[in-house]
Amino acid sequence: MLRMVTIGVYGFDGESFLRRLRHADVRLLLDVRQRRGVRGPEYAWANSRRLQAALAEAGIAYEHHLELAPTTDLRRLQYAEDDRLGVGKRSRRELAAEYARRYTAEILDRADLTPIVSALPSGGTAALLCVERDPEACHRSLIARRLTERHDVAFEHLRPP
Repeated sequence: MLRMVTIGVYGFDGESFLRRLRHADVRLLLDVRQRRGVRGPEYAWANSRRLQAALAEAGIAYEHHLELAPTTDLRRLQYAEDDRLGVGKRSRRELAAEYARRYTAEILDRADLTPIVSALPSGGTAALLCVERDPEACHRSLIARRLTERHDVAFEHLRPP
């Protein structure tokens, strides 16, 4: 069985993020964000150029998979549900059911994940990256579930200390 991990940005600083990736023997990071910037000075390290430079220095390859990122309309749908529940992106605990349904139908059902699985590193593992702390609050959990169901990939969700 193939093995992968998922990781978010929130809750980490740059050093603890890289340490967590190294501990999990991550050799390839798959960025599934639409917008590869993160607001707030505490997360400047996760903005695309800085993150890619830090990963390169750590010997971790980087790929951006825009085809797996939620569209702006899907993100707005989730934000509306967050507003209705009075939660913010950084404190969300789960995805809205309609968001999950539409992300699956509009993105995952159209995506060919076979090339991603075929390109997984032979040594070490690969990580799916987005921003949310908890995978249950992020579309990366939906990608992980699809990879498990259709490609027999086992997942571990890396969380901040």
